[in-house]
Amino acid sequence: MGNTFKTAFLLTALTLLLLFIGRVFGGQNGMIIALVIAAVMNFVSYFFSDKLALAAYRAKPVSREELPRVYNIVERLSQKIGIPMPKIYVIPTDSPNAFATGRNPQHASVAVTHGILNLLNDEEMEGVLAHELGHVRNRDILISSIAATIAGAITYAAEMGRWAMIFGGYERDDDRGGGLSALLMLFVAPFAAMLIQLAVSRSREYQADQSGAHYTGNPYALASALQKLDAYSRRLPMAGTPSTAHLFIIQPLLGMNFGNLFSTHPPIAKRIERLTGRPAEFFQ
Repeated sequence: MGNTFKTAFLLTALTLLLLFIGRVFGGQNGMIIALVIAAVMNFVSYFFSDKLALAAYRAKPVSREELPRVYNIVERLSQKIGIPMPKIYVIPTDSPNAFATGRNPQHASVAVTHGILNLLNDEEMEGVLAHELGHVRNRDILISSIAATIAGAITYAAEMGRWAMIFGGYERDDDRGGGLSALLMLFVAPFAAMLIQLAVSRSREYQADQSGAHYTGNPYALASALQKLDAYSRRLPMAGTPSTAHLFIIQPLLGMNFGNLFSTHPPIAKRIERLTGRPAEFFQ
């Protein structure tokens, strides 16, 4: 319930930030246009996000005969959770990772890398796949799409305001803070939107961990898998894109690292501590 409330709060904060930008610039029409553009883009992303993400990582569909180990685990968990059997894909990379995508449980896909297949034992693999099915069951793709829509609208509105100021389309209004306030919003608004969107992603990641541990009844297996994945992914980092990084069970390399502030995922140590009830350094 805590993560659900936090997600609702953060989505509300994004919406209010969008409305505030409209008020600062006095251009409600511009705000509506930005919202429509972002909504159209994210409508396309929502319905095709699974295909785009799978194609971006050259994921190949596999049959039960080709990957019986994963098929059997996913099938058993899907029946237990009460969701349709998702499609299974393999990503041709030695970096260990996995993700789930799809707009709802009826259109879900689970992808695993070659690296994770070689790294984890059956219990750890079950923990990872239960985590991914937790994302499917919790409809996290929908949540992230809503967050991306609003954050995208905020970025568009700020960008439109920037061009309006450059070409003299913004008139100073001291009652609304004037040009200085508008200039500040151009930098602060997209930054704030990005941080809130990342916070939504981190919140859903904790909830998927909790769901995965509940489905298997074995939180220690997932914690052990996270520990292994964190260690081995540092040796064999997987390059990812900002638009898909939140999908993976551990964050792929994005080409830059500013610490936890810009991370789509919570720190592995905190995730392990939440799962096991003790600090990660004492978990073996």
